[in-house]
Amino acid sequence: MRQGESTAEQVRRLQSVTDAALAHLQLDQLLDALLIRTRQLLDVDTCAILLLDEETNELVACAALGIEEEVEQGVRIPVGGGFAGRIAAEKRPFVLDDVDHGDVLNPILREKGIKSMLGVPLVVEGKVGGVLHVGSLVYRDFEADEVELLQLVADRAALAIDHARLFQAERAARERVENIQVVTDAALAHLEVDELLSVLLPRIREILRADTCAVLLLDDDSKELVARAALGIEEEVEQGVRIPLGAGFAGKVAAEGRPQTIDVDEYPVWNPILREKGIKSMLGVPLIVGGGSLGVLHVGSLTLREFRRDEIELLQLVSERVAIAIERARLHEETVQLDQLKLNFVAIASHELRTPSTAVYGVLKTLAERGPELGEELREELLRVGVEQGERLRRLLEELLDLSRLDARAVSVDPRPVVLKAAIYDVVKGALPVTDGIEIDVPDDLAAVVDPLVLERVITNLLVNAAHYGAPPIRIVAQQRDRHLRIAVEDCGPGIPSELEGRIFDRFARGGGDTGHGLGLAIARAYAQAHGGDLVYDPRDRGARFELVIPQQIRESKPVSTS
Repeated sequence: MRQGESTAEQVRRLQSVTDAALAHLQLDQLLDALLIRTRQLLDVDTCAILLLDEETNELVACAALGIEEEVEQGVRIPVGGGFAGRIAAEKRPFVLDDVDHGDVLNPILREKGIKSMLGVPLVVEGKVGGVLHVGSLVYRDFEADEVELLQLVADRAALAIDHARLFQAERAARERVENIQVVTDAALAHLEVDELLSVLLPRIREILRADTCAVLLLDDDSKELVARAALGIEEEVEQGVRIPLGAGFAGKVAAEGRPQTIDVDEYPVWNPILREKGIKSMLGVPLIVGGGSLGVLHVGSLTLREFRRDEIELLQLVSERVAIAIERARLHEETVQLDQLKLNFVAIASHELRTPSTAVYGVLKTLAERGPELGEELREELLRVGVEQGERLRRLLEELLDLSRLDARAVSVDPRPVVLKAAIYDVVKGALPVTDGIEIDVPDDLAAVVDPLVLERVITNLLVNAAHYGAPPIRIVAQQRDRHLRIAVEDCGPGIPSELEGRIFDRFARGGGDTGHGLGLAIARAYAQAHGGDLVYDPRDRGARFELVIPQQIRESKPVSTS
């Protein structure tokens, strides 16, 4: 330990090593971060990590600082041999005061001029996974507290390395499965809508012996049919033809939900391309799935043609299968997007959970295995760190549960009349330990119909963000306008970074700081939207301003009895 350094400072620096390590999921990045922080922590010249190759029972140099040649030359040390091998075999720390006269197998140590070394085992669940060692270019007598500190670092490092290896193995397995699934899907069916239609249209045209074939899909928002794929009249897609539901030939087929045939020259078609291409006769059928219309499939002939009943029935049968295929393709595309979102969410949530949970486990593991050997002050400091990280873990779990309930729409909103100023005062007192610098600008008689839980969740998140990232004074302003309750929380801080503005409501979106989980605003907006309202960010020159907007059934403020 550095001269004059307190136990609290020692543990704080130890925690910095853990946090730096756990911030990385890639093993090489994790090891690099560990080495840099460890070298600073012990004030040494070299630092290296060797991991166990279980098949050969050798230690393999995986990362090094100051002795990079260990990794470049692929140094391997048999367990039990030399300095590192002895540490792994005996599962205990080892100090080598004089490298020049010590038992070392790796010649690089002497070539680099290292004089003294300290090494400790990397142990997880009683099993050695490698060795962490540091070295000095001058003779140095490593003291007992430095040995203890490096072993504490190694305990955390071992857990981080084990988790990183598991993460890499899981990711590799998932990538293999996804690659196999991509090949399987491509072999069995065409699941992309555009690719599906590009394969289906030539077959349909051939079956019906038609000159043209097209599919128009319904845009539910605009209630228009949009040309999605065409053969023989490709201009429909190129020009982005849109047909209002009920208008023209395709619009009528979709609106009435039944097959129709027309003589193009005699019919008031909406799309001029049909005549421009010289189409004389057309047959169209609706694309229906589960009683709902997806769009229209139509074929055309460049000569006058009377489509027979069996041809109409054939196209109807074809349309049923096309509709099912399109619906499946759409569902597949949506599922792929949802699965990707879920994978990203799970990966990031796992990463966020890993830091505090591993820290708590590391503290408990250290206390359980080395508690009697540690000083009282060190034990108390470790407990404090464990409680802090446990609280961090608890808050994150609560936020994830909130998101889960909101995603599953399992949160029931129960609006009720409240005196807004009193309700906001209660939220402020519960949200922040110190309420100095909070200004509440809410009329005494302003009443609103709002769910207290939604109010608490949204305002609390905004206040915590303003207190942490902004600057006082923090103002809460409320009013009713345009049949909506509007509650704004604003501060006088630096505001939202411009690069973050477009994604502040995204899950796990956060700035460059190392605090918070980036879930607060996502949860707050989800609660607001569950209430039928919204949470919006109001950009300004200085400070951050967020406004909660909740629809109201009353136009004017009315006092509510609090008795």
